[in-house]
Amino acid sequence: MPPSTPLKLAVFSAKSYDKTYLDSVLTAQYPSLCEISYHPFPLSLETAPLAAEHRAICAFVNDTLDAPVIRALHATGTRALLLRCAGYNNVDLSTAEELGLFVANVPSYSPEAVAEFTIALLQTLNRNTHRAYNRVREGNFNLEGLMGQTLHGKTVGIVGTGRIGLALARIVRGFGCRLLASDPKPGLSEEEFAREYGGQFVDLKTLLGQSDIVSLHCPLTRGTRHIIDTENLGYMKKGALLVNTSRGPLINTKAAIEALKSGTLGGLALDVYEEEGAYFYNDHSHEIIHDDTLMRLMTFPNVLVCGHQAFFTREALTEIAGTTLANLQDWVEGRHCANSLVREGHLAVADGKEPVRGI
Repeated sequence: MPPSTPLKLAVFSAKSYDKTYLDSVLTAQYPSLCEISYHPFPLSLETAPLAAEHRAICAFVNDTLDAPVIRALHATGTRALLLRCAGYNNVDLSTAEELGLFVANVPSYSPEAVAEFTIALLQTLNRNTHRAYNRVREGNFNLEGLMGQTLHGKTVGIVGTGRIGLALARIVRGFGCRLLASDPKPGLSEEEFAREYGGQFVDLKTLLGQSDIVSLHCPLTRGTRHIIDTENLGYMKKGALLVNTSRGPLINTKAAIEALKSGTLGGLALDVYEEEGAYFYNDHSHEIIHDDTLMRLMTFPNVLVCGHQAFFTREALTEIAGTTLANLQDWVEGRHCANSLVREGHLAVADGKEPVRGI
């Protein structure tokens, strides 16, 4: 049953758009569910006291929910951890289970949004539209150095066939590409994948060796961390393009830089970065960036880096807000929550030794 006093929800790493969409959905669908306080600061051990007397907190991808933070939250009354994202690699689920906390994520929100942005990154990198835009603004209409390749007939390799990976598969099939996919636990059979997407399942080494474009769409686990490392970069087709709109640590950035320098890797498009927590989602234009690896990436003409915005559409933000508040209502009313990551005292996730399907 709901508490007699209004439940308090503390939202961390809150931007103006988080407030807009959460408030809108709360007013329209859950008017008496909770009172929300918004904090622009990321959740950490230092900011956790802001959640004192809040029974629930809402965190985002780069917030810290390790054991010390979870214990600090629990000590001041927090009993529910809501993630307004799909990934939960930043959460110590074992500690949450030990303390009996409710933890839930948003497993799917407009997978088409991320898939479409993947194509936007790919084609920007491939056709050099970012460079053309800057040239034309300076009155330079020269085409030298802007040549790309026709996607039709090229081989696209998708690593991870969850909702986003399959959404991308539908798109690249429309481009007339040959499609390969690698996933240790695919959610559909080889026959279904061939019939519905025109694709073929292969092992990762084969995919890397045959693909002109490789796109990453798997979650971050112990098994997928640095899945693109020096060894696997060595298997890639020379000059291939690599796109990552999933999780930054899937790629060993320093190894990717070496592959770019040698010409093994033809181009790299990143919407995520393995050390993004220190910079992404905030304005650092007036500061010196001290991440030398990130700055080195910026020097390559065949590298694109965006600030983790693939999800950033009106539709996705509406779904994220709706699912986050629905998860909270399930917990408040004692109902089974399909998105719970800790159920009945047991972790409801894989042990991380190999990728789980979907992101």
